[in-house]
Amino acid sequence: MDDITALILEDHHRFRVGFARLDDARTPEELAAIWGPLALHLDIHADAEEEILYPHLLTDAGGGEAEEETDDAIRDHNKIRDGIEEANRHPVGSDEWWRGVWTARTENSDHLREEEDEVLPDFRKHASLELRRELGTRWLTFFGEHPQGQGLSFADKDPRKYIDENS
Repeated sequence: MDDITALILEDHHRFRVGFARLDDARTPEELAAIWGPLALHLDIHADAEEEILYPHLLTDAGGGEAEEETDDAIRDHNKIRDGIEEANRHPVGSDEWWRGVWTARTENSDHLREEEDEVLPDFRKHASLELRRELGTRWLTFFGEHPQGQGLSFADKDPRKYIDENS
């Protein structure tokens, strides 16, 4: 079974490919066909990280920077969600839609860099392979239990409250 860090990295690759596909799309129909699944995957991924990865980062496997990294991640997720929400309020392909997509894209790019350069290496250093594999199983189960985001709210979270509740 893959560990959670490998599964997260696979999602990150899919996000980069999805945004690159948006660059190549030419019609509103093509844009919508790419954006809909990409936006949904971004939302589900954020909820999965907040449900599975970050509580463990805070409690036993994150190292000395866990609280700061978690605060940054929750804020990043909120900004990505806000960009998605903004894009989805406007006609696909309009300038307003692109502004929302751009917000989601740039915030996501920053988040991926921070996670790949800081959070995931710290987690791999401090978490056992057994824990990482256990969380990988929970990760896959989470996606299976929430097809198309079913049952998830994709709501912004207060970083301080999240940290307090999960520490």
